[in-house]
Amino acid sequence: MSQFVNACEVIVIEAIDGLIRSSGGRLSRLDGFPHTKVVLRSDWQGSKVALVSGGGSGHEPSHAGFVGKGMLTAAVCGDVFASPSVDAVLAGILAVTGDAGCLLIVKNYTGDRLNFGLAAERARAHGKKVEMVIVDDDIALPELPQARGLAGTLFVYKIAGALAEEGADLDKVAASARRVIKGIRSIGMSLSTCTVPGSPRENRIPEGKAELGLGIHGEPGVQQVPFDGARGAIDAVAEKLASGQNGLPLVALLNNLGGTSVLEMSVLAHDLIGSKLAGLRYMIGPAAMMTSLDMRGFSVSTLPVTEEDVRALSSPVAVIAWPGMSEIGEAKTVGMPAILSAKVVPASENAAARRILKKACATLIASTADLNALDAKSGDGDTGSTLARAANALIADVEKMPFADITALFRAISQTLSQTMGGSSGVLLAILFAAASDAASKGMDVAESLLEGLSRMQVMGGAGIGDRTMVDALLPALLALKLGLPQAAKAAREGADNTASMLKARSGRASYVGADQLAGHVDPGAEAAARLFEAMAD
Repeated sequence: MSQFVNACEVIVIEAIDGLIRSSGGRLSRLDGFPHTKVVLRSDWQGSKVALVSGGGSGHEPSHAGFVGKGMLTAAVCGDVFASPSVDAVLAGILAVTGDAGCLLIVKNYTGDRLNFGLAAERARAHGKKVEMVIVDDDIALPELPQARGLAGTLFVYKIAGALAEEGADLDKVAASARRVIKGIRSIGMSLSTCTVPGSPRENRIPEGKAELGLGIHGEPGVQQVPFDGARGAIDAVAEKLASGQNGLPLVALLNNLGGTSVLEMSVLAHDLIGSKLAGLRYMIGPAAMMTSLDMRGFSVSTLPVTEEDVRALSSPVAVIAWPGMSEIGEAKTVGMPAILSAKVVPASENAAARRILKKACATLIASTADLNALDAKSGDGDTGSTLARAANALIADVEKMPFADITALFRAISQTLSQTMGGSSGVLLAILFAAASDAASKGMDVAESLLEGLSRMQVMGGAGIGDRTMVDALLPALLALKLGLPQAAKAAREGADNTASMLKARSGRASYVGADQLAGHVDPGAEAAARLFEAMAD
């Protein structure tokens, strides 16, 4: 699999250098780079308790992305999924530790425990006050004697960091960190493993399955479960997390493991808020905070919080990667502009018009897969889904439609399309029916009104005959409509089929696609128009 890297040997070095040089001067690195990869605060004066963490790279923005006022003082970075050396950790400790001392925050992996632990001993031998806490928040494998450290580590960074910034002493900062660690519970789920630079991806998770409880280095989880969408994934995770709250409000940290789109993460946030996770009051994220390279998954970490914890988690920080914490509330609603909320024309009946509308909608819904497949040849494969969404909205509104008043009917169809369809085709069709409504109000018949609407649509969209769009089917059909629906259907079909031989589109998304991809494929918008007229003529 191709990746945006130059060479595996320098990927971590170049990533750290890119982070520091784009930080606006807020971050620095220790001399000795690249062998000693330590990122630290440029403004650090050494008068307060220092917080040092780190570990293997590949979890970006952790750990260096959380270096800054209010969180980490320094991060010690290893190679991808490899703990930094004892000497590197020691250098990081000695570079930032003053008389107030240093707290090491370590995720519970053998390499990290050993290297940070030995470095702490050596720092103490140099006269430094050093405490170390181990984060073991993973609940996926409860039988393990040593639970892994996951994204819940960020709770410790933030709460301990807030106390340190306020001037608390090392004993208080360390005690608070240990208390927080006891309350953190984390578990993740993914649809794929990760791709380690220079190595092939391990494809152990089959299509239709998700892995629950896998580690941030791609370690196998507790089980593979059937995947049935975001809500099912959140339900599985919430079921594992639903304990240990002690009646306190709960904060959830929703973490992107690296390869999940922002859109999907927002859906997961929606479902997490609506889950059975009792007492959920605050959320951090959704955001990529502790990733596993490009793993297509997420993790949820929970913590029961006191008022003091809430204050610490809410305090401002000068940190690149921290997304902040928000209190969960109801979705706020603002009223529609009065002109759009005007009184609608009352519903009225015309059996023929109702039948045609319902048949047209049913045809679009039944054609979803075919039209998506056609669109995939030249676009993003959603034409069928977009038209089906509009058709379902029209069917939902059918009892409100003023079928006996063609002017009002065209206007109602335009409003439904503009509200529900989306995309360029949605707004163009909404323009067509709005203009047709205006034409009908001036006494034009149905065919004339629709032609007038199409003309207005062409002015706005810029497409004409031969441009390989829906116009290639619509315009011939509407010109033939005065002769009857069968003639209109025949003209629409001929126009649609002609688009298969048009090797260059001059409008729409297909205009960005080469001729070799378009050859032999009917334009999806034209095909939809042809199917509509064929259904209405049947």
